[in-house]
Amino acid sequence: MIAAADWTAWTCRVRVAVTDPAALDDARELVTDLLADVDLAASRFREDSELAAVDTAHGEWTTISPLFTELIAVALRAARLTDGDVDPTVGAALSGLGYDRDVSEISADGIVVATPAPGWRTIELDEDAGRVRVAPGVRLDLGATAKAWTADTAAGAVTAATGSGCLVSIGGDIAVAGPAPEGGWRIRVEDVTGNPDAEPAGPAAVVTLHDGGLATSSVRARRWQRDGLWLNHLIDPRTGLPPVPAWRTVSAAAGTCVDANVLSTAAVVRGHRIWSLLRAAHLPVRLVTPDGQVLTAGGWPVEQAA
Repeated sequence: MIAAADWTAWTCRVRVAVTDPAALDDARELVTDLLADVDLAASRFREDSELAAVDTAHGEWTTISPLFTELIAVALRAARLTDGDVDPTVGAALSGLGYDRDVSEISADGIVVATPAPGWRTIELDEDAGRVRVAPGVRLDLGATAKAWTADTAAGAVTAATGSGCLVSIGGDIAVAGPAPEGGWRIRVEDVTGNPDAEPAGPAAVVTLHDGGLATSSVRARRWQRDGLWLNHLIDPRTGLPPVPAWRTVSAAAGTCVDANVLSTAAVVRGHRIWSLLRAAHLPVRLVTPDGQVLTAGGWPVEQAA
């Protein structure tokens, strides 16, 4: 039997599922605590976060926690792997689009300001000393990788603490750890993460995951209107604006949710230029065009009806 709990955090649907129902309460507590720790470290919307302290350090070295050090290291690795397509210096770009508060609170009034990202090389991280220095005026956003890292870490922590197989899903970023249920974890992939017990609202597929992670990046999720334009949280660092969508949704599977998320995010940002990266990655990928056509690569399984 699988036991599961669902709630909302970070404006995302969160689900934790375990193969041992007796482990569910401990699993939910572990996931909730980690979400709170990551929020305190990396939230753009909290004046008391470590990220806020770095943003206002005016180019000085700032001592940071081991958790925040890890989150920045993961973000910098993603930037290196994608030649800057997944970049942690898009904080000012997101604010210029109005995303300086919870998505539900963004006003449709105001102007859209395109702010190209300064680039990930403006960040100096000293992992051994636990400190970071960011060029003056650069504002960070670790959302592209922090959510996936949290899913990976939470799933592993639950299994380590309880021995149960575990699935953690945070807004479409999914990680599994420990013994999978018989037949594996069945996961529905679609444009926007929703209630898995409800009918899908668009093109959907059901896949089976036994280990590792799966991530979906979509221009249909976390979007808002401002100055008459539809905007979303996926940013092309070179323009400071959401990319012209070659793909409205991209899903990828990998050994970790972080790696899956890096690839799916890069695919949305890079558009039709993603094929060389996909060939190099050799990972299963599902791409949905703006008009709903589904393309697959890297051995993505034959789709079944949802």
